[in-house]
Amino acid sequence: MTVPLIAGDGLPLKLTRVMAEKPPPRGPVLLVHGAGNRGATFRPPHRTTLVDALLAEGWDVWLFDWRASKEVGLVGWTLDQAAEFDHPAAVAKVLELTGADDVKIIAHCVGSASVALSAASGRLPGVSTIIGNAFTLHPVVPPVSTAKLRGLVPIVSTLTRDVSPAWGDEPDGLLAQLIRLVVRATHRECHNDVCRMASFIFGGGRSSLWNHENLDEATHDWLRAEFGPVPLTFFRQMAKAAARGHFGSVYTGPPDARFVLLTGEHNRCFLPESQHRTFAHLERRQPGRHELHVFPGYGHLDVFIGKNAHTDTFPTILAELEK
Repeated sequence: MTVPLIAGDGLPLKLTRVMAEKPPPRGPVLLVHGAGNRGATFRPPHRTTLVDALLAEGWDVWLFDWRASKEVGLVGWTLDQAAEFDHPAAVAKVLELTGADDVKIIAHCVGSASVALSAASGRLPGVSTIIGNAFTLHPVVPPVSTAKLRGLVPIVSTLTRDVSPAWGDEPDGLLAQLIRLVVRATHRECHNDVCRMASFIFGGGRSSLWNHENLDEATHDWLRAEFGPVPLTFFRQMAKAAARGHFGSVYTGPPDARFVLLTGEHNRCFLPESQHRTFAHLERRQPGRHELHVFPGYGHLDVFIGKNAHTDTFPTILAELEK
């Protein structure tokens, strides 16, 4: 069931309620995707996806296409805008439509960060648990990513308003063609040009977003359609935040929600240190309330879409939802 949603600043967004065979006995869980992805990115071509696992446990599953979604269309978004306008609207709508007392959130990457910013500034009082993957309030990136944020982003910003992993298959203009040539020369970890382009754009490794051994062939190919354009406004914000090591003075008091921080030990988009720093930040203020899980053998998005995630990572996620 698709539910149109208007963000606080008037931007059209979308919620999708995944309908189970029977009415769900448990409350709503909102899934929040990463940059240039979409709600459907949580549903790779597996026998058991995270959505399937949640439905099997009786949760009421909602996919949220916020302003970073390829389904929304390109807008010059920042995480602050999403924190202020998108996530409070989504939570309010889910509570309204379900009549539930609270919402739990599972979020990936910049989805996790923007949800955390929203919660840390007191805008998500209806959220009881936030499970965030990759990073939340303290971005720490590999050295090569730091170099790109400092050196390339200012230059590229004068030439285009966005970059896209989809340029790997369909380069849009001369700049996209040139970047694809660079990526083909420097990233030889596979023959999927979208995969290689995503590694170049978002991280500092080969590959940056997943360990290839964690992906089956069908998922690796499916990823070609799961990335859209990402505006330079986001990368400029990330350059400043990564240089500071945090998103500024966002902490206004103990959060209402309990945080569960996830990452893979081989995450080369945002280093695991990102989650360790946020966990230490939360522990200083609410000792013993929050959790941190680092998954051996995993990277970034494969925490959710890996071929063995249903046995390696989902049990941890499901157990944390129970607490």
